[in-house]
Amino acid sequence: MKNLITFSLLLMVLFVNSVAAEAPAKTLAATIEVYVFPAKGQAADQQSKDEAECYGWAESSSGSDPFQLQKDSEQQQQQTEQQVQQAQNATQGAGAKGAVRGAAAGALIGEIANDDASEGAAYGAAVGAVAARRRTKAASAQAQEQAKAQGAASQEATAEQIGNFKKAFSVCLEAKEYMVKY
Repeated sequence: MKNLITFSLLLMVLFVNSVAAEAPAKTLAATIEVYVFPAKGQAADQQSKDEAECYGWAESSSGSDPFQLQKDSEQQQQQTEQQVQQAQNATQGAGAKGAVRGAAAGALIGEIANDDASEGAAYGAAVGAVAARRRTKAASAQAQEQAKAQGAASQEATAEQIGNFKKAFSVCLEAKEYMVKY
């Protein structure tokens, strides 16, 4: 029984290794979502060399490396999310701060108007809390929208840079007689 289990495991390992060996490796072009067909029957190793050469040329011509741009884009998305979260958290405690300011102003006005600082303080606290919450919510919403807009603009610029790189990469490969689509 022990030999049967060992034999079965050995067969499974051999099968998995043979399937993995048959799976074609992803080309450089495929990793950046550019489809390349060897129009003149170029060999796979020649295509790999041509792609590497064209990658270097496209990087220097466009001034962009799509892999670095992708990393930068992910970092920008994280920063945008953090800024939005910070703007949402900025509203905490605004009502209490506004209530304190309103109470002080209300007490002063109440004392001057009718010699009753406590009633003026109560009204002032209520008005101050509501006003502070409204101002803070509006400022928070504006900050969130601004962070999202900046993030979207950054993503758009990155997409444009990647597109320019792909154009340069494609031109180079087409000059080497490959059919290219992206």
